Amino acid sequence: MSSSVIDFSAHRASVLTRLANDEAMLLFGGPHHHRNADCEYKYRPHSDIFWLSGWRQPEIALFLRPGEKPFVIFCQEKDEKMEMWTGYRPGTQGAISDFDANDAHPYDTLSEKLPALLQGVSTLHYNFGMDPDLDGVLMASIAKSQRLSRESFAATPETFRSPSWLLHELRLIKNSAEIATMRKAAAITAKAHIAAMGAAEPGGNERQLDVLIDYTMRNNGAIGSGYTNIVAAGTNATTLHYIDNDQPIDDGDLILIDAGAEVGYYTADVTRTFPANGKFSPLQRDAYNWVLKAMEASIAACTVGTPYTEIHAASVTVLTEAMIALGLLTGSIEDRIADKAYKKYFPHGTSHWLGLDVHDVGTYVRDNASRLLMAGMVLTVEPGLYIPIDDETAPEELRGLGIRIEDDILITENGPDNLTIAIPKSVAAVEAACQS
Repeated sequence: MSSSVIDFSAHRASVLTRLANDEAMLLFGGPHHHRNADCEYKYRPHSDIFWLSGWRQPEIALFLRPGEKPFVIFCQEKDEKMEMWTGYRPGTQGAISDFDANDAHPYDTLSEKLPALLQGVSTLHYNFGMDPDLDGVLMASIAKSQRLSRESFAATPETFRSPSWLLHELRLIKNSAEIATMRKAAAITAKAHIAAMGAAEPGGNERQLDVLIDYTMRNNGAIGSGYTNIVAAGTNATTLHYIDNDQPIDDGDLILIDAGAEVGYYTADVTRTFPANGKFSPLQRDAYNWVLKAMEASIAACTVGTPYTEIHAASVTVLTEAMIALGLLTGSIEDRIADKAYKKYFPHGTSHWLGLDVHDVGTYVRDNASRLLMAGMVLTVEPGLYIPIDDETAPEELRGLGIRIEDDILITENGPDNLTIAIPKSVAAVEAACQS
């Protein structure tokens, strides 16, 4: 598939072909939460549900099992009165006609219909502990199915497995349509970051850039940001998950922005750090280039067959060298890596999977070792350097400095493919974007 239209039936087929005839998978979507009083948060579908079906509404359950009716949906029924308030519902007929379900039932008939569906199922893939009420519905349905089996002599679930061992491994490898969607998210993200670089100035406020990023993303076709934006000026950049985004921007500040557009529920995840006044100071430039060097070393490690841990190791080596060169640490690179002293200024990992979730699913370990990179994986590379403002052991001129640079990398047989390469990153390119 060369287009960005996701083939959800192919996703289901990849699951069903891996299930034995006596296995089934039962998945529930997340609930619709209230923000306050009778105001609801905008609903975002559960990523597993969306990956398998494309379904976007709440109160949804999917039942998959090899056989005559491999795909059954439980969903909200059509309700003209409720649709007047909350919008369109596909209903059971829409589940069949528009979402290719082999059968569909109202969501509130789960207790009635599920026992029969569980007949002949000995292994059920289900996430216990996500919702106690749903766990209760399932266990009651199994008990009823067991009573039915006295006459049918059919198996009922005795073995339970988390769906993640199968489903999340499949989600980890992106197909061409998913990659095309992520390229769109990356292109829109580039527009947002470049707009922020051009608009930032001393005397402004972080919130102005936060709003501009959201506007640019949505105005160019994104759902919005795939996670809460980080717009951190000056010392705020040393707080890894700073999201207040409401402080003034001063002359001489570096501004760290971590924001990624979400398109078709697939998200980008990009960080850039740039000078508020358009020019890095010599010390800022030196520290920035060290982080950029670490990033380039880690991206070079993003090749098929490389252990995942090598990505982080590459950044750790360069950044530890940087910390010694900048006067933050003393001694040898090897010793400071061994005693993990570098973690004081680089406390997080260098990479994580990316896809429908900003920290996407899939294990990082296989067979008790770091898993090897495979074509189709998408991950971030995001080294950083953070010196707390109150760190009296650091050179005074470095205190309060926070720098992170992050790109989204597709693993291919031909080497790393940087999906976000269009976003300015070198000192010269960043300064040019700031002054445009």
